Amino acid sequence: MAKTFSISGQHYLFDVQTFAQVVLGAGGDEYHYALLDRTTQGVIDDVANGVSDLGVIVETSETAAKLNAVLDNLGLQFTELVTSAPRVALPASHPMVNSKKLTLEDMADWPYVFFDQGPDAPEFFYEEALATVPRAKTIACTDRASLTELIVALNGYTVTSGILVGITDGSALTTVALDTDERLSLGYISRKDGEISELEQRFVEKLKTNLERYAFN
Repeated sequence: MAKTFSISGQHYLFDVQTFAQVVLGAGGDEYHYALLDRTTQGVIDDVANGVSDLGVIVETSETAAKLNAVLDNLGLQFTELVTSAPRVALPASHPMVNSKKLTLEDMADWPYVFFDQGPDAPEFFYEEALATVPRAKTIACTDRASLTELIVALNGYTVTSGILVGITDGSALTTVALDTDERLSLGYISRKDGEISELEQRFVEKLKTNLERYAFN
């Protein structure tokens, strides 16, 4: 019987790398796996509807309470694996790249690139910390590769966990500490009444290991 395994996640690289490691470790002559990049609403819907076994998301200090209330109403729960400090992700050639710490005011003249969550998405569905802070120059995109290319091409930036570039080669982007008290909670959502399969458990354990390795305190 073929193995099945499906993960939905926001636009972070750490779930991609973890998924690949689990697939390599599991092996098998026949399997049907899926890794789905989604908006926050898409991740929630996939897990609630059984499309995916687990959903990888990031909560912020600002969004956690409201996001967890949405999950609870759908019979879902968020499990935190690690916390991390937000970072400014910018090109290696950016004039601010050698700063020890940055504020959002320091970045005011540069384009802010973020992941679009759809026209009807509430503000607490944003993947980036401090996403609701007003900015003069903003660019929305829906694809992880496009976000990186736009940041490099336009000398822009985004606000991330830093793990966005931590587990792959990350040669195009680097991160600088952001001066904020905001914290990120990185983890996964699952159905409250669901059981964790062996492959799902492997994924969770490997994800925690990867996140602990690259998280910023």
